Amino acid sequence: MEPPTVRETADLTDFSNTKLEAGLRRILDSNLIGVVFVDGAGWIKHVDDAFLRTVGFSRDELPPRLIDLTPPEHHRFDEDAFEKLLAFGACTPFEKEFIRKDGSRVPVLFGAVLNDEEISCFVIDLSQNKKAQDQLNHLAYHDALTDLPNQSLFKDRLKQAIALSQRSNQMQAVMLLNLDRFKTVNDSLGYTGGDQLLKSVAQRLTSCLRDCDTVARFGSDEFAILLTHIPRAQDAANTAQAIKETLAQAFIFEEQEIFVSNSIGISLYPNDGKDTATLLKSAAAALDRAKNQGGNTYQFYTAGGTTRSLKQLVLESNLRPGLERNEFFVHFQPQVSVKDFHLVGMEALVRWQHPSLGLLYPKEFIQLAEDSGLIISLGDVVFHDACTQNKAWQDAGLPPMRLAVNFSARQFQQTSFIASVAAILKQTNLDPSWLEIEITESSIMKDPDPAIEKLLELKMMGIKVAIDDFGTGYSSLNYLKRFPIDTLKIDKTFVSDLCKDPHDTAIVRAIITLGHALDLTVVAEGVETREQLDLLADLECDVMQGFLFSKALSCEDFEELLVEQRQVNTISSLVTTLQS
Repeated sequence: MEPPTVRETADLTDFSNTKLEAGLRRILDSNLIGVVFVDGAGWIKHVDDAFLRTVGFSRDELPPRLIDLTPPEHHRFDEDAFEKLLAFGACTPFEKEFIRKDGSRVPVLFGAVLNDEEISCFVIDLSQNKKAQDQLNHLAYHDALTDLPNQSLFKDRLKQAIALSQRSNQMQAVMLLNLDRFKTVNDSLGYTGGDQLLKSVAQRLTSCLRDCDTVARFGSDEFAILLTHIPRAQDAANTAQAIKETLAQAFIFEEQEIFVSNSIGISLYPNDGKDTATLLKSAAAALDRAKNQGGNTYQFYTAGGTTRSLKQLVLESNLRPGLERNEFFVHFQPQVSVKDFHLVGMEALVRWQHPSLGLLYPKEFIQLAEDSGLIISLGDVVFHDACTQNKAWQDAGLPPMRLAVNFSARQFQQTSFIASVAAILKQTNLDPSWLEIEITESSIMKDPDPAIEKLLELKMMGIKVAIDDFGTGYSSLNYLKRFPIDTLKIDKTFVSDLCKDPHDTAIVRAIITLGHALDLTVVAEGVETREQLDLLADLECDVMQGFLFSKALSCEDFEELLVEQRQVNTISSLVTTLQS
């Protein structure tokens, strides 16, 4: 039997105005729709109880105009609606917000029609709909068990972090974590106990992170962590270690202590990938390696550029033990007079004989020493050993030679700097007149007046002072003339392009002229070619150092120079000697 049609069950032609009005009245009485009447200027003339409930005001408290209930950023919506009302007599319903009496906001669907000079508006409260939609959105992007972000939200945040990093050049870390032998624990606890354990793990992971970081659950016992804006790989390692220690503490389930370990794989942006998929793949590979090593550890991804990050991580953790094991030592680079190529001085340069990485140069570890605060201890070691060696050569009857020792800004700014220098000179019995302390231009200019006082104290002790890397800082001529210094050292970045870039030639010429005008000795660093030598000689530079003359030498090799006191008569003979 066919179901009856609509026309068979109702006589639409007999649907009178009375019935329509009755139906509309029932809708209004249901309080689903609020009604408000305003004049052409927006003044409220009449409202019903449903509208008052929506905005939370009584009739006596209600603001006089509709615009008084509308947030400023929604005013343009009302202006557009008013234009449509004037043009068409009605406006298409749109979503906006009203400000309730308590200051909160309520989302509504708003529509209006023009009746003569009065505007009839209807309002439908959407707060329950919005709340339901927010809940659905939350469920779509969060794990139902732990309420952590899920894989989809994690990938979105990682994508955003990468986009920001491309502009700020900041490192990011992606970490994937698995609980070791979770299946065994889960089987013994039952699924209820396993779920409780996972929720506890989620809480502990969150406690290890900053507000700007993200921890997510990918499924089962797999978690992902995003560390944003970290300056060093060591920060990722520190977080992994903190997680390891936090999760190593007992979990309590039904008065029983449960212990679980974990494995973590770490990848770094941009070294291990520049997109979401690659970074996650790299972290997964590192996680597999951590598991293959027996678990209960963390591993960095080791292919490609991250080898550098791992090396930095190793070096940072080995700095203090290296100092304790006396792995740092001093080489000496000759400084040669331009006029007659006689040896006139030497600069002490630190080296690190790492037990597994071999011989390391300052650019590979000095910044790490600065960041960790160990530059003070390292600087004292270098200074002490260099002074001891120079004094030993003098005691052996070799020609006395001026020793240049570079001090970092952090060392120079220590309140105990002068006392430390004096103490080491006393310990080593080196005559201060054979010592030249090199301070960078920028380190002096950080706080020039106290710096000048320290330099004056050094001068009173008989120590010479050099400004290192001159030309790269920002000292003014007013301060420069006040600095009690003896030497300007031209930074090697200007020397390297001296014969190619006329701007560098002009800068070097200006530094030499300025130095001589102030009765200072001018030293050029990084001299590597004959062309550079010839031009520096034409510009009347006083002293040079660089690979053209010699690399930094061991104590034994430098001692040979002192013994022979050899003079280099021609560049070709020097180059031949170095090549032999």
